[in-house]
Amino acid sequence: MARVAYRSADVDLMARMMRAEAEGEGKQGMLYVGNVIVNRAVADCIDFNEVRTIEDVIFQIQGGNYSFEAVQKGNVFYQRPREFERRLARQNLDYWRNHPAKYALWYFNPYGPCPPTWYDQPFTGQYKQHCFYEPLPGTCDSVYSG
Repeated sequence: MARVAYRSADVDLMARMMRAEAEGEGKQGMLYVGNVIVNRAVADCIDFNEVRTIEDVIFQIQGGNYSFEAVQKGNVFYQRPREFERRLARQNLDYWRNHPAKYALWYFNPYGPCPPTWYDQPFTGQYKQHCFYEPLPGTCDSVYSG
């Protein structure tokens, strides 16, 4: 059973996002970005109470702007998905989760070392240029079970 319900359009959308956000970090980096996308769709907490689909997650607006830089800037995000990224997206949607993004709801690419917290949420690890953060214990149980 999939971690979150999805359609082929969701696979394409997620594949485009994974490529736009982490193509330079290869297969593993794109899978970690996919973890965060799916985790946000299953999380019923914090900033993610109102997002339930892949489309909701990718086009979520927070603080007056899109949550993901790739959607804000659009230049790479709007390229067509390739079959390689589609396969990775289906892996994430169906089952794949791994540390440091296994339970992460946030990631970013800092200009220096990863800070120990991001918006008060604890750092879980780094992969290449991206730092990953999961919710504080007891604040988002749904991300651990979904």
